[in-house]
Amino acid sequence: MTMPNFLIIGAPRSGTTMLYEGLKQHPEIYMSSDKEPWFFALEGNKEPFRGPRDLQGVRDLEEYRALFRGARGKKAIGEASTLYLYSPEAPHRIQQHIPHVKLIASLRNPVDRAYSNFLQHVAQGREAEDFEAALNAEEERMKRGWAPFWCYRRMGFYAEQLSRYMALFHSEQLLVFLYEDIERDLLGVSRKIFQFLGVDEAFMPDLSVMRNVSGIPKNQLAHRVVDALLTGARPVKAFLRPLLPRGLRWHLIARLTDLKNRNLVKPPLAPEMRKKLIQVYRGDILKLQELIQRDLSSWLK
Repeated sequence: MTMPNFLIIGAPRSGTTMLYEGLKQHPEIYMSSDKEPWFFALEGNKEPFRGPRDLQGVRDLEEYRALFRGARGKKAIGEASTLYLYSPEAPHRIQQHIPHVKLIASLRNPVDRAYSNFLQHVAQGREAEDFEAALNAEEERMKRGWAPFWCYRRMGFYAEQLSRYMALFHSEQLLVFLYEDIERDLLGVSRKIFQFLGVDEAFMPDLSVMRNVSGIPKNQLAHRVVDALLTGARPVKAFLRPLLPRGLRWHLIARLTDLKNRNLVKPPLAPEMRKKLIQVYRGDILKLQELIQRDLSSWLK
């Protein structure tokens, strides 16, 4: 049965949803309907995650393969599990199952990433603590079996995480972007990925459905309704697929996405907390600069 030939491996809250939505539009690419099955991080693990409304992921190989049943005839087949970058087990499992896979990583300033992750959980009604208290609760939450996405601070050590992949895969199998690249030139990044995957680079994705904003809802009820329409068990795009042509479907989804984003307000991160977290990440950021040969000095300010 079919397995993916490329993976978006992370990091969470670093533009991966934008990339997923753009790749899903390409006629030569098949993306699993479940954006984040997490299979290679969880294979064989029977212990459930115990955090508030934690998703459980796909843990069985046959169930994972079933996600790609509709991929016949596609040049590029993929999924976007952001847990893979963080997971120590994922690189070895990926190499075992699909050794020639192509890997895509998007990396965001780890301080901003952690805070965005926190705000996402607040918006979902899952996070009851303030940011500092949530950071202090990480170790206890892990002991209690909460999913790794509650590790706001721990998920940001990219040099350590990326090194595990670089030790196992050839450099031509790995494509790394910064979140700033996506923010500055989403179309350009999309076309570099199309080239990397060997599909038509001239394809023009609808960028209006590729924006994923974090923040706290001004109207919680409106947020829940629109979020359910976009990402629930029966999303509106699946319902509309047999009823409307592709262009009209994407237009409606873009309007709903814009409505959701305009309902969000992002409270600023306290400067003292930013300074504290920069010191936490400083060593890893300096290592990452050398690893990916990019200037990350802005992450240290």
